[in-house]
Amino acid sequence: MNKNELGIQAMQAGKIEEAAKYFTEAIAESPNDPVLYVNFGNLLSAVNEQEKALQFFKRAIEIDENTATSYYGAGSVYYEQEKYQEAREMFNLAIRKGMEHPDLYFMLAMSLLQDDQPRLALPYFQRAVELNGDDADARFQYGLCLAGEDSIDEAMTQFELVLKQDQKHADAMYNLGVAYVFKDRPEEALSMFSKALEVQPDHMLAGHAKKLMTDGQ
Repeated sequence: MNKNELGIQAMQAGKIEEAAKYFTEAIAESPNDPVLYVNFGNLLSAVNEQEKALQFFKRAIEIDENTATSYYGAGSVYYEQEKYQEAREMFNLAIRKGMEHPDLYFMLAMSLLQDDQPRLALPYFQRAVELNGDDADARFQYGLCLAGEDSIDEAMTQFELVLKQDQKHADAMYNLGVAYVFKDRPEEALSMFSKALEVQPDHMLAGHAKKLMTDGQ
């Protein structure tokens, strides 16, 4: 294995200092390889050295503006810094440069969601789910966006799929219960709120919703 591969292996094993040593040596030997800067940036980001990480991603872009992963890395740093507009710009550039990964679409959607633009986020959550149907978090967020746009039936389908993937997803149970309320199916709604509380007894929203329903009976 070369030093870049050794660095990746060390990073995956949680050996941060060893990984940094390998990446530093690799960059010294090949200072014009953008991938090395991206990998070092990922390492720095993983240990919450966000500003330093950003400099490595920017250096990768300077070397080769078509290195899509460098834009994704920079976007992730901006997201952590709550600079959501800058994050969106970077994620969009990563897509334009050819990156096609569910995490990219998920992060772009989350950036839009953080800026209260759920309608714009919707197609990116959809794409994230298309690329990785096993991502329950992305599917749950997709369901929330659908519900927010009054696509209740489609949202229910997504929440049901989330529960197939994760039978203890209390938030999916609660939101499915809310959808049942909208569909005027109170018994099923109450059942969902109760199940959410069984899984997570301190689920305040489910507790409040159940109380409202039982007090009204």
